[in-house]
Amino acid sequence: MSNIVVPTLGESVVEARIARWLKKAGDRVEVGEPVVELETEKIDLEVSAEKGGVIASIARQEGEDVKIGELLAVVDENGAAAPATPAVASAAAPAPTPAAAPGGNGSASATTEGRATPTARRMAKDNDVDLGAVQGSGAAGRVTKQDVQKAITPAPAPTSNKIAPTSPSTVAPTSSALAPTSNKIAPRSEERVRMSKRRQTIARRLVEAQRTAAMLTTFNEVDMTAVMALRERQKESFKKEFGVGLGIASFFVKSAVAALRAFPLLNAEVQGDEIVHKHYYDIGVAVGAEGGLVVPVIRDADTLSFPQIEIAIRNFATRATDGTLTLEDLRGGTFTITNGGVFGSLMSTPILNPPQVGILGLHKIQDRVVPINGQAVIRPMMYVALSYDHRIVDGREAVQFLVKIKNFVEDPARLLLEG
Repeated sequence: MSNIVVPTLGESVVEARIARWLKKAGDRVEVGEPVVELETEKIDLEVSAEKGGVIASIARQEGEDVKIGELLAVVDENGAAAPATPAVASAAAPAPTPAAAPGGNGSASATTEGRATPTARRMAKDNDVDLGAVQGSGAAGRVTKQDVQKAITPAPAPTSNKIAPTSPSTVAPTSSALAPTSNKIAPRSEERVRMSKRRQTIARRLVEAQRTAAMLTTFNEVDMTAVMALRERQKESFKKEFGVGLGIASFFVKSAVAALRAFPLLNAEVQGDEIVHKHYYDIGVAVGAEGGLVVPVIRDADTLSFPQIEIAIRNFATRATDGTLTLEDLRGGTFTITNGGVFGSLMSTPILNPPQVGILGLHKIQDRVVPINGQAVIRPMMYVALSYDHRIVDGREAVQFLVKIKNFVEDPARLLLEG
């Protein structure tokens, strides 16, 4: 006998929820075959069998919360799979399943299910959607939550704006007395939905950040003219050489690393009555994902080039959509950058990502009139915000940190001099 237990889930993650059993008692499993899906506060993951055999028993049910090391199922390495239940004969023979047309999808639902995200599989199951008929938009054709949502709510049929002519013979006679009208009010309803583990954690950590840190925010604005001009000059050659576009995020990652070198307390952490100084730069980049925001981490960002940073960010965004981020992708981080501008935010106050003591908020680029050398000119401007933990970072340092980032972005050639 061998046990399948809740594995180590990553830094600070101690609990998970059983989202879906992929096998049932009596089923045979091979080494490395997924047995159960777990939902954690950061990602969904599959737990596989370490040894082949037959599922002898299942210890916990779907929807239950479990902790690291707790028993999920027992595998009998010498057991025989339960015999399949014979189907009841039908009076009429079932119609043969048509073969897939050449060049078509041709994938059975079970095959498609294996390349769908856990959230997509749950949504398909809850709404009786055949995954075999869903076209995946994710990497390598992986079916995502959005793909299933489209299958659930297809685009509405076009409506005609033509008004049918009214025949005099069909017009009902009018009466001087008004006919009684119905004032029925549609019933109001409510729905109670259990929070996902990720949403619970987001709620808990945001409240924790505001309760435990002395959080303040300072603002500034950045003239994006130089960066946008550089991107315009280099966009074609950059894309051709590196296979990825040159965005604005890499400029802010590079600028943040340079500013963190100058103001190292913003790269530190508070542990009790001690300050932990970190001499490495793991920059978290917040991206939207199914179920909430996640912050994958660019390791050793100070050693990476612009193309390497852009490729890392693009891969994180794709994998967040596909649901293929791993716990290792989300572990740690010394400083975070979040961009509300992609959603149209003009200005906001970012909340710290504990135990980090600094987070940089980017916003929408908008043309504004600004004074340059005594003249009123229109420039593409962005408001930037730095939230920081006042327990170890003073206001003067925070303001100077943000000014340094502003100076680097407005004169990106300085980033080359910083190495």
